[in-house]
Amino acid sequence: MLKFVKQNLEQIDGVAIYPIISLLIFFVFFAALFWWVFTAKKNHIKEVSNIPLDDSIITNPTKL
Repeated sequence: MLKFVKQNLEQIDGVAIYPIISLLIFFVFFAALFWWVFTAKKNHIKEVSNIPLDDSIITNPTKL
């Protein structure tokens, strides 16, 4: 199975750019997420982390 895929991919011109693009997208996403985590306000993090415990928020109004 791997030989079949490898042989087909070797015939495509410029196929080597796709893993590079994928790595760049992966790196940029996690670098941005890392930056957001360290620059987020602590009050916002506390507020969002308490959402599952807050009974005053109705998440599914059809089941009243």
